[in-house]
Amino acid sequence: MRKYHAPALSLAIARHGQMVCQQAFGLADQSAGEPATSASLFRIASLTKPITSAAIFSLLEQGRLGLHDFIFGAEGRLKFDYGDRYPELVSRITLYHLLTHTCGGWENDGNDPMFSNPGMHHRELITWALQHQPLKHAPGTHYAYSNFGYCILGRVIEKITGQTYVEHVRQGVLAKCGIRGMKLAGNTLAQRAAGEVVYYGQVGSGTEPYGMNVTRMDSHGGWIATPSDLVQFAMHVDGFKFTPSILGAESLKTMTTPSPANSSYACGWCVNRIPNWWHSGSLPGTLTIMVRTASGLCWAAFVNTRCEGLNLDDLMWKVVKAVPAWHA
Repeated sequence: MRKYHAPALSLAIARHGQMVCQQAFGLADQSAGEPATSASLFRIASLTKPITSAAIFSLLEQGRLGLHDFIFGAEGRLKFDYGDRYPELVSRITLYHLLTHTCGGWENDGNDPMFSNPGMHHRELITWALQHQPLKHAPGTHYAYSNFGYCILGRVIEKITGQTYVEHVRQGVLAKCGIRGMKLAGNTLAQRAAGEVVYYGQVGSGTEPYGMNVTRMDSHGGWIATPSDLVQFAMHVDGFKFTPSILGAESLKTMTTPSPANSSYACGWCVNRIPNWWHSGSLPGTLTIMVRTASGLCWAAFVNTRCEGLNLDDLMWKVVKAVPAWHA
């Protein structure tokens, strides 16, 4: 924390369905001298994606969606909600393409739609992007990490359920995991939630934590939570018998099987052959990690800054391996 000027670090670790460590270090608010606690809320950034994926797979299990359903156009789940007509490639995007970041474009780069036009709401932004940011590849042929794709998944959830994304995820995913305190992030310091940390920018790593429309990132990066919330979620989708799963075995297998376009990414989860599953998150002022290991561990760690060289994944592997009895 001293090396990377991290004001606060919070972590939680569970093994075989039991929480074995919850700890926080440093300051949630430097100017007020407010200490971070294990109950401090942080922006979780892209740890939102596995949660959105779980919500989609729950709807798949209910028969309300099909994995290869089209999204846009006459046969699509969103029909013509975002334009009278769509580019031909857009009409070929399926639910699976969005889940696996293989829709063909809208990459998390300098042209990421989610960081442009901050005054637009979801409908306006999606309508604009479909017409003004053409796909670079045929859907299904190329992996490109896409926040915008997961924004669209949020709108699919809303269309199918008739609820807001937040309402549905609270009821359909979080409540089933015993999670009560998660909420959508605000954009400004004045919108800081009770118990939420303050975020600190660093030069070269996105200096303005309060200069984004984070609320609009709902389904790809918009939640605030504690590390124990994310561990609780991970334990309910980890595929082990220690904690009741909110998804069936077939859904979990499909959700964590990589796509043909990228052997390291499945549906909202990074994966490897061990098999470990994980996801990281990053925004100006925020770094997060969530991991589920094949050895029966789940953990999450958050800091309220972001800078070059700060690697929470490496840090947490050192932490868990320091306890031989956990067999990490």
